[in-house]
Order: sequence, then structure tokens, then C-alpha cells
Amino acid sequence: MCIILFCGILSCSIAAFTQERPNVILICADDLGYGDLSCYGATKLKTPHIDQLAARGIRFTHAHATSATCTPSRYALLTGTYPWRNEGVQILPGDAALLISENKLTLPKLFRSAGYTTGIVGKWHLGLGNQVEKNWNEEIKPGSNETGFDYSFIFPATADRVPTVFLENHQVLG
Repeated sequence: MCIILFCGILSCSIAAFTQERPNVILICADDLGYGDLSCYGATKLKTPHIDQLAARGIRFTHAHATSATCTPSRYALLTGTYPWRNEGVQILPGDAALLISENKLTLPKLFRSAGYTTGIVGKWHLGLGNQVEKNWNEEIKPGSNETGFDYSFIFPATADRVPTVFLENHQVLG
């Protein structure tokens, strides 16, 4: 009930900004710490493009992750649900079935309802399809598009887990 109320309030808040709807870029990176970006004080690494985004946008300086691992933290970010409240949320194998129900309200679906076009580029690691066995020569779905993204260019899991392919929307490239 709280999540529905929160989402309703957030939807109203987002709707209030539709006249001057800002672009939203959310960067989720494994093993990236607060002190790894020069806009947050890093001195050994320079991140000029991210610094430029930070200078022109909103910087968050007090945030917490629900988990120290990729699949659970991505699940929580996209669904608003603590990963430990869903028994199957753990680091997934590369060929796992989709972890997020297609019917679940997700962050990209919320943005879409506010008139945004959404996209994801990069590591997904939340499973694909309805089963473990997949024919990688055919469409792979459901996946990131069914969880709310209008466009996706993803790597299913990590570089050390099969399959090591890129998918654009539902198709393996190459």
C-alpha cells in the first residue's frame, strides 16, 4: 500500500514538471564509489563528461544501496522493493529467466506514464525470457523492454557468465 501511495505521489510530482520535463539519466555502475568521480572529489581519476552532467543537473550526496551485489541492487532500483522480500532475488546466472514480473510497476513504467521515453544501455543482469533454456538465435523476451524500457541495448549478465552477447531490444547482435 505504501509503495502504491509513494508511486502515486511521485507520479503527481513528475506530472507537475511536464511543462519543463527535464532529461533524466540514471547511472548504475558496479563497484563505483562516491570518491571515484572527480565531481565528488576524486583526484587521481578525471571524469570530465560525468562532471559536466553533474554541473548541469542534480547531484545526490546522500544515498544508500539495498545490496552490495548487482542483481539485488538493480532489482531494488527498478522495482522499489527490497530484494530480500523476494526469495529469488540473488546474483543470477547469465541465462536466468526474467526476475521482474511483467505486471510489476517499475521505475521505467512510472517514467513512461509521465510521458517520458525510456531506454537502458549496459549491464542488465535481471534475467531474460520465461525459462533458463533459450534459443539465442530467436527473439529473447520477456526482458528489459517488458519491464518498461522503450529501447534496450544490454549485456545480459557479466562478462564471465554465458552468454556473452549483446542484445538490442529482443535480438542478439552479430
